[in-house]
Amino acid sequence: MVVRKYQRFPVTIPSTIVQRDKLRYTGSVKDLSQKGCRIESVIRPFTGMQLELQIQPPGESTPITISNATVRWTGTHGIGFEFLTLASSDQERLNRVVAQLASSAGKISLPS
Repeated sequence: MVVRKYQRFPVTIPSTIVQRDKLRYTGSVKDLSQKGCRIESVIRPFTGMQLELQIQPPGESTPITISNATVRWTGTHGIGFEFLTLASSDQERLNRVVAQLASSAGKISLPS
């Protein structure tokens, strides 16, 4: 069992990966934590590459913008990102989304 510093939560949230303020790729966040996420997308950036991420929480009109995220891994299951830089207002919104996921995680019952 892998022990992580920040708990991951399974989600399906639309996202955009932005490269150099020009190239934009759509994706879907599949795991989210306080400090990173896993995104499924058609692109395959290299490990160490730094990109901007925009994550669109359900029911909100503006995305959470992570101005600098680094690619930690890529593979058949998507792209693993670590969040490096985001504005304090976006950090607060991310904290709120992760807290909501944490509070609902214990309420989900899986079939045996």
